[in-house]
Amino acid sequence: MLFLISHQTIAVTPSKQQIEQFKKLPKAQQEALAKRYGFDVSALDNNKKGDKKNEEKESSILPRDKKGLLEEEEEEDKFKPKLEELKPFGYELFAGEPTTFIPSELAAIPDTYLLGIGDTVKINLYGKTNEEHEVQIDREGRLAIPNLSPIHVIGLSFKELKALISKKISEEMIGVQAFVSMGELNPMRIMVVGEAYKPGSYTVSPLATVTHALFVSGGVSDNGSLRKIQVKRAGKLVTTFDLYDLLLFGDSSDDVVLKPGDVVFIPPAAKKIKVKGEVNRQAIFELKESDSLESVMAMSGGFKANANKSKVVVSRYNGDGRRITLNYNFTENTSYKPQNGDEISVNAASTRFQNTVTVVGAVTSPGHYEWHQGKTLKDIFSAPREDLLSIADFGYSLIIREVNFEGDIAIHQFSLQDIFNGKAGNIELESNDTIVVFSRYQLKEEEEQLLEDLAYNKEQLKLRENVKLWEQFERDEFLKYIGLKEDELFELEEEVKLITSIDALFQKPEEVEEEDYAVFSRQKLLAPIVAKLQRQATPSEPAKLFAVNGQVKFPGVYPLSENADFQKAVQAGGGFLEAAYLEQVELTRVVYNDGKQVEHIQLNGLNELANPTQILTSKDTVNIFPRPNWQERLQVKVVGEVKFPGTYTIKRGETLDSLLERVGGFNQFAHKEAAIFTRESIKRKETSQIQRLTQELRRDIITNTFQKSATANTSMPYEDMDQILKDLSKVEALGRLVIDLDKRSTQSLQLEDGDALYIPAMQDSVSVIGEVNLAATHLFDSSKSVDDYIKASGGLKQKADDERIYIIKANGSVELPSSGSWFAVSSHGGQLAPGDTIVVPLDAQHIDSLTLWSTATQIIYQLGLAAASIATLNK
Repeated sequence: MLFLISHQTIAVTPSKQQIEQFKKLPKAQQEALAKRYGFDVSALDNNKKGDKKNEEKESSILPRDKKGLLEEEEEEDKFKPKLEELKPFGYELFAGEPTTFIPSELAAIPDTYLLGIGDTVKINLYGKTNEEHEVQIDREGRLAIPNLSPIHVIGLSFKELKALISKKISEEMIGVQAFVSMGELNPMRIMVVGEAYKPGSYTVSPLATVTHALFVSGGVSDNGSLRKIQVKRAGKLVTTFDLYDLLLFGDSSDDVVLKPGDVVFIPPAAKKIKVKGEVNRQAIFELKESDSLESVMAMSGGFKANANKSKVVVSRYNGDGRRITLNYNFTENTSYKPQNGDEISVNAASTRFQNTVTVVGAVTSPGHYEWHQGKTLKDIFSAPREDLLSIADFGYSLIIREVNFEGDIAIHQFSLQDIFNGKAGNIELESNDTIVVFSRYQLKEEEEQLLEDLAYNKEQLKLRENVKLWEQFERDEFLKYIGLKEDELFELEEEVKLITSIDALFQKPEEVEEEDYAVFSRQKLLAPIVAKLQRQATPSEPAKLFAVNGQVKFPGVYPLSENADFQKAVQAGGGFLEAAYLEQVELTRVVYNDGKQVEHIQLNGLNELANPTQILTSKDTVNIFPRPNWQERLQVKVVGEVKFPGTYTIKRGETLDSLLERVGGFNQFAHKEAAIFTRESIKRKETSQIQRLTQELRRDIITNTFQKSATANTSMPYEDMDQILKDLSKVEALGRLVIDLDKRSTQSLQLEDGDALYIPAMQDSVSVIGEVNLAATHLFDSSKSVDDYIKASGGLKQKADDERIYIIKANGSVELPSSGSWFAVSSHGGQLAPGDTIVVPLDAQHIDSLTLWSTATQIIYQLGLAAASIATLNK
């Protein structure tokens, strides 16, 4: 191990075992030791992370193939923002390499088909003669039918051909009729020029149309026009084909059949426009001079349902070539005229509901309801048993109402019970109000117990999926309405708790995990509301919050509603507890005049419930005190060798002597001298002492081992010291009070709630524990000394401290052997008695003068013995 000694500072490299103990110390002690011994705390904290990083670093320098590198880049690209790239509309239909696609020869020949040289005609004769002839049109344009004179057919349509042949046969062949069809068609050559993907001359079927020509040439290039495709024949324009008619409306009337020698010309696209946002088809479209807003919207497939048509943004180039932005309202007649280069952006409309009332919490059908002028709470909750869950709190509910465009909220408190009973006016709702109905239970355990006992059970609740809806959707929607994000809510929770300095009056709540609270409890539903009110507070408008403390079911911080009084404060707190003293309650108020002042206003709770006189203001605290001398049931436990062991209810001030009379006194087997008395207050104190002692020992171990690391001289293995720390951390405090039942001071001891008295049976043994070769229990012999019992246990170990041997008496007190000799029997008849334990501690000097070791071992031995005795009695 490398180290450097400079004056008082020693630089060392801690081992893994030292680091393990070091991390268990408080932060301040870590920094002090680090400064003293010259190492970096952050380096130790990041040791584990550093190992992982080093592994990653080592793996990163290994050879990788190109595929692995690309995979890593793709992984990084996943987190980069991606913009949707608009593509020109219609080009992908014909895109690709030229194809040999031609119309099927089995397709029906239209009557308008014009015959050409090389076409084959099939003629079936039936009647007096049944014959079949397949005749080809020759170069002169004639069709030579066997046994008939040739006829000139070039330039005729297929319909005219059928009529001509039928007439000729009927005239020249009596009693014979003809059926005419087309056979093989002679291919033809056409030209595709202009902005085609592959311009050139192509051989196509005589049935080919303009779209067939586009297929065989590979489609239109990116610069080509889809809306002005021209067909020229003998230098003259035959037709102009707008492909959008076919793609958008299915109109193929201009998709004419080509003739040999036709030229399909694709000019460049002159004008284009972009349409993006909340439309059904985002793309780049080609413009014609005749296009209007209606035709552009038809190209894009129309607006989506969530499109904000009243605020459409149009970006275009002005006459100076600069990009400008214009706004149009497409819900009305507009002057907008599409221009080349325009970019139309249709934004989404607000997702917030309008003319809606939202209901969340302990209701059977949470969600959004229609709002109209004059709608009241009674319209929402018309049937209590059908509209509300069985866990609903009928005394406390809230209406959250937005008061301005900034999203600030005001709170209106109401009681569902009063509304159903007609005791309170039916509150009229406003648009976008949110109604919150709470559970009357705070913890899931309490709520689930109720659901198990009712016909409206948990299975029915799951069927409605109220809890699931809240956890997956309603909470997010609720926070969105309040104007908070989940992380912002957590950041404000600590701030909200500290409303004023008078919060010291609040009772410290028991530690409850977040997941243990009921889904619709005040704890969960009020948190975002309180956080929102805290955030919107200003110097002129303080946070509208108040607190209720003391003998109510749910003490805490609550939103301050309009005209809140004492009765509403009690309803917010869930109602009074049994111990509440109503003749005198206290209202604590913070007043800002020249400085901050606190006023305490005494009220009569009964009068305030009947005729409220005090309207609550921001930061008020209502304190409900317990009845004078009110005590919950006080109980103590008596176990062991008494006539009537059991649990006894006591009155305040009752003594141990009185309790012993009630249990009937001791029986003949009782060992009074070994009585064990425990008390909860002492147990809490012992627990704190053990924790503090464990920290001090750990600090001393670290300090000592670092010193030994610097001097390269260790005398005790780390494993031994660590085991003692583990043993100490596992020790459970008992809260034992050493008593002597024969003394008057013990008999007059006043009992407290949770006290326990254990009376073991008579013992005839002495135990020897600690650093002896064989810890054992021996029969008591008054003639034996401490040394005799130690020898009977195999003698002392090497690490035993023979100068600090002590005796734990049966009643829990500790004595040292007689001063005349460590191991001699007292001249007064001996120190040892039945039930005593001889303890041989570990030599503290043997482990580097750690003065706390003897204290630690005493605690372990003493508490261990008492715990074993109690465990025996409780069996």
